[in-house]
Amino acid sequence: MIERPDPAAGFNALILAGSRGGVDPVAEYAGVTDKAMIEIEGQTMLARVADALRTAGASRIVVVVSSPTVRTHAEALDLEVIDAAAGPSASAGAGFDLLGAPLLVTTADHALLQPDWVTRFVADVPAGADVAVLLARRDVIERDVPDTRRTYLKFADGAWSGCNLFYLATPRAQAAITLWQSVEADRKRPWRIVRKLGPSLLLRYLLGKLTLAAGLAQIGKLAGIEAAMVASPFGLAAVDVDKPSDLDLVRRLTSRR
Repeated sequence: MIERPDPAAGFNALILAGSRGGVDPVAEYAGVTDKAMIEIEGQTMLARVADALRTAGASRIVVVVSSPTVRTHAEALDLEVIDAAAGPSASAGAGFDLLGAPLLVTTADHALLQPDWVTRFVADVPAGADVAVLLARRDVIERDVPDTRRTYLKFADGAWSGCNLFYLATPRAQAAITLWQSVEADRKRPWRIVRKLGPSLLLRYLLGKLTLAAGLAQIGKLAGIEAAMVASPFGLAAVDVDKPSDLDLVRRLTSRR
């Protein structure tokens, strides 16, 4: 078991800024080569994320890249760089191998990221957790940004959306990455995912009897670790730039500040 993570002790951070290949519709919409290079209020999304992590206390920041343009920009921002692997989970694994625990993982399209979201998340990670994920309830998101459309997972304790912030607190978190890689490899074969996670877990979810915390805890047990969720009090933390309408929203929100 581990002690509760101490934000004052510092942490390392990994920014996923690679591409799945092909033309990114958001980058194309913005007229740039890569989504991480989109400028918002005169600053690229990658730079905005890196600044937030530095202010929050990140000791080392590594960027996963698949583009020469993003690599050059990241190096100009004085960030460490590694090449993207076959998918996000493999890239996260490579970053974890390099940086170890504790490691905060986020994405370059988390353009609204604020330092206090990061420090609050790290401080709220439960003692004993090997892995934690930040999520926001639908009512919190709609309170803070009513004009956004998110993808929600409906559980017995409400509808939740991810916030693209993950905390790998201990070396045992490697098991979570391994499970992620396994599920990612079977994303086009859902029956294999069900088999891995277990039909009872799926049935409880379909019947509306599974809470989010219980679901994550059960998935953690399958990997042999303690997995936990942290509920974000910041609805804006669930807003990233997945599609052109998200970029328009983020630009409207930042221009108001």
